[in-house]
Amino acid sequence: MDDVDGRLRLDEQLCFALYAATNAVTRAYRPLLAELDLTYPQYLVMLVLWQDGRSTSRDIASRLQLSANAISPLLDRLEETGLIARIRDSADRRVVHIEPTERGIALERAAYDAQQVVECRTGLEAGELGRLRDELAAMAARMAAQGTAKAD
Repeated sequence: MDDVDGRLRLDEQLCFALYAATNAVTRAYRPLLAELDLTYPQYLVMLVLWQDGRSTSRDIASRLQLSANAISPLLDRLEETGLIARIRDSADRRVVHIEPTERGIALERAAYDAQQVVECRTGLEAGELGRLRDELAAMAARMAAQGTAKAD
């Protein structure tokens, strides 16, 4: 550490920079998603479904790097609002598939518009955004791999 006296400095912490950036992005999304009757976590679930199509709750949780328990209330609310449907697998009744309804599919365009507004608010060019996203994803993957290696 560059600080000779060994004290931690808030403004020098990666964790605080990530925390502040996450809060800023989430705050930017909040009113835009509220117009769509979505919370930010529900938006993330819908992103998975728009991209991947029919999925299970376990698959959605995995994609979002969350526990299956964290996904259940989000799915309940999305189903209540008519954005997703739960469909029991005909071959294995224990498996429940989640898919966007027609209403949920139609919401994608409005969500895209909201995403574009937030992207513009960052003040970053498309290439800069892509590099930042890629660097953060790579860092998360490295840290996850190190956490897994230590657990073994």
